[in-house]
Amino acid sequence: MNTLFRQLPNAMTCGNLLCGCIGLVMTLRGHSELAAWLILLAGALDFGDGFVARLAGVSGPFGKELDSLADVVTFGVLPATLIFQELWSLGLGTWSYAAYLVALLSAIRLANFNIDTRQSDQFIGLPVPANSLLIAAFPLMSSYQPQFAFLWQNPITLFFLVGFSFMLVAELPLLAFKFKTFGWRDNQVKFIFLIASALLLLVLRFAGFPLVIFLYILVSFFVRNKGVKQ
Repeated sequence: MNTLFRQLPNAMTCGNLLCGCIGLVMTLRGHSELAAWLILLAGALDFGDGFVARLAGVSGPFGKELDSLADVVTFGVLPATLIFQELWSLGLGTWSYAAYLVALLSAIRLANFNIDTRQSDQFIGLPVPANSLLIAAFPLMSSYQPQFAFLWQNPITLFFLVGFSFMLVAELPLLAFKFKTFGWRDNQVKFIFLIASALLLLVLRFAGFPLVIFLYILVSFFVRNKGVKQ
């Protein structure tokens, strides 16, 4: 049982990759909503594999490399393809290929993360899963909150999402949600952010995802410039 538990983090990472592969098929078949749900599921697996790895005491270079390879597919190529398909359906032709800047920037971000020693207790640039969740929110809004459907079907929004992906490689220090302890005193900013995010998602549903990402950037900026204890 102990051996199986020690393999669970890598199995979760492979589940993340599988979500990305199936999501690509769904996107190419016109099921963008299902592909977006798979990004959310992969996001949960991506968050959980690191937590379980630390719990099992099996963190190591293999898991780190496997995680990055899976993330390139699920959080890089898949959201890029979602945007590509939507731009193509809107008749943007060759311009649609600009969507794959998301995949390229995601790969650069992940490669840099693996070698950047500054990112042991913070992120430099927007994390790839966060950017992917931002993109996935729009087809889900389109399906479940029709009042926001015009956003996903608007080229301006789609190109904004491509441009926003440059935040992945920006020299911008951001909070990393790696809990060394779970006490309120040591993690008050993180807990407040998580509570505020939960409320936004509860009230606004999928439309809350973009606000959560922007709140994350603002909170990180505030913590850095005000010297607030994380």
